Amino acid sequence: MSTMTSDSPGQALSLGSYRPLGCSGLRVSPLALGTMTFGSDWGWGADRDETKKIFDAYVERGGNFIDTANAYTNGTAEQMVGEFARPHRDQLVIATKYTMATRPGDPNSGGTSRKSMVRSVEGSLSRLQTDYIDLLYLHMWDGLSPVEEVLRAMDDLVRAGKVLYVGMSDIPAWQVSRMQAIAELRGWAPLIALEIPYNLIQRTVERDLIPMAEAMGLGVICWSPLAGGVLTGGVLTGKYRRSDLGNGSGGDASSQKGVAAGNGFLTPRGLDITEAVKDIAAEVGTTPSRVALAWTLLNPAVTAPIVGARSLTQLEANLGALDVQLTPAQQAMLDEVSAIELGFPHDALRRLGAAR
Repeated sequence: MSTMTSDSPGQALSLGSYRPLGCSGLRVSPLALGTMTFGSDWGWGADRDETKKIFDAYVERGGNFIDTANAYTNGTAEQMVGEFARPHRDQLVIATKYTMATRPGDPNSGGTSRKSMVRSVEGSLSRLQTDYIDLLYLHMWDGLSPVEEVLRAMDDLVRAGKVLYVGMSDIPAWQVSRMQAIAELRGWAPLIALEIPYNLIQRTVERDLIPMAEAMGLGVICWSPLAGGVLTGGVLTGKYRRSDLGNGSGGDASSQKGVAAGNGFLTPRGLDITEAVKDIAAEVGTTPSRVALAWTLLNPAVTAPIVGARSLTQLEANLGALDVQLTPAQQAMLDEVSAIELGFPHDALRRLGAAR
């Protein structure tokens, strides 16, 4: 793997341009390797041989940040990561998540409780073939467990050495800021990362989640930076068509198109933004996916977007985003076409500030 380097404005990045994750001393690559496609259990992933090629290519190019979860492809993803990571274990930062249910009919096999967390971590350690998890996320906030229960259980796992760092995913900003304050006051393990959807189509996290993360010392990790594949420019290839809009496919996890629709990416606005991304890509002489990924990296709050792939070719294409440098004018165009209303009080405060 590459030696540690730091990225500087105006310089092309590499997977070895390691950067600190939040308020910690942990260093990670500027693109994380997503593993939701590791295994064909959900009907649209990659088989073992192809995932091995993907994993090895990422690590050989200096990548050290692996993102998975307890129930991705029914546990197959963690099993593959564990097998592939063994020769490189101490060089890698492996992040996994808990809260996804693993046993139908058992309410305690998922959720945010201490029981769910501890049992999930034990299962992840076994599948990952390791004695520690670098970063454990709470995957989805369910509003059921007291935050003190969650934080204390996380701290116990850190003190036991089973988990090194903790973070949050898919949770309201006010809850994270409250939890970070409680952890600081009680001397518990601090939160260092926030994993949220962030891309040119989904920018609503800029209202509260991203500013909160910057203020509270959490590095932002972006899931679905390509909006479920919509921003790859698949409109012309037939992968995503305007005829797909409103056909009831939203939430169907058996297809990538269904996942994109269910997350609100496959919309008329989303397809209009994709057309603008394609125009910029033509100017730069690259692909829409690389432009979309490069745009997320321009936000100083973002530590790393997560790139998933179902083939080695797809991975290598996405890694090319590290070579893309957008001009201020190109960034401004993308910002404008994808702009959102921040809402109250943000817009009102900005107007008041401008009037002074």
